[in-house]
Amino acid sequence: MIRDSYLKQIVELLDNIRFSGKNGLDNTSYTESMELLTRQFEKVRAGKGRVFFIGNGGSAAIASHMTADFMKNGDMRTYSLYDNAVLTCLGNDYGYEHVFSKQLESLIEEGDLLVCISSSGNSENIIRAIKTAKEHGAYVITFTGFDADNKARAMGNFNVHVPVRQYGMVESIHNMMLQQIVDMLHENKK
Repeated sequence: MIRDSYLKQIVELLDNIRFSGKNGLDNTSYTESMELLTRQFEKVRAGKGRVFFIGNGGSAAIASHMTADFMKNGDMRTYSLYDNAVLTCLGNDYGYEHVFSKQLESLIEEGDLLVCISSSGNSENIIRAIKTAKEHGAYVITFTGFDADNKARAMGNFNVHVPVRQYGMVESIHNMMLQQIVDMLHENKK
């Protein structure tokens, strides 16, 4: 029964995901939004742009996983911001809130894509990374949860919000959606 309840809640949340962004993306259906997201990744791939995935904790694990999958299965130029020496150097010298933005200052360019995965959408290192990416002309997609008025959701070009305050639910849906996008990219490449 516990399993059925958990799966039922996941399905209900999928029906209640909020998609928002620039250019009239508000209130699009799940299918329409996934197609729009996939097209954005395809546009970056066609333009030889790079994709940077970031997150903290469980979201960092999703980010690392997607860095590999989008490179291998999505045929995209991905770049990991999780090298231990670089991360600890920047955290030590500048503070943890700068670990992504300092790297992006040197790496991200117009035509690139930053994918921010954050359950709360309020982590300072994520917010600073979004600002840096936008200053450099990159496109930003946010995957958030918890409160609908989180900072990251207000800043992205395209935003996916899972309306629940449970880390496991939010992270499971973020991971599943990103996996669906990379699978769609792989299929569209054939």
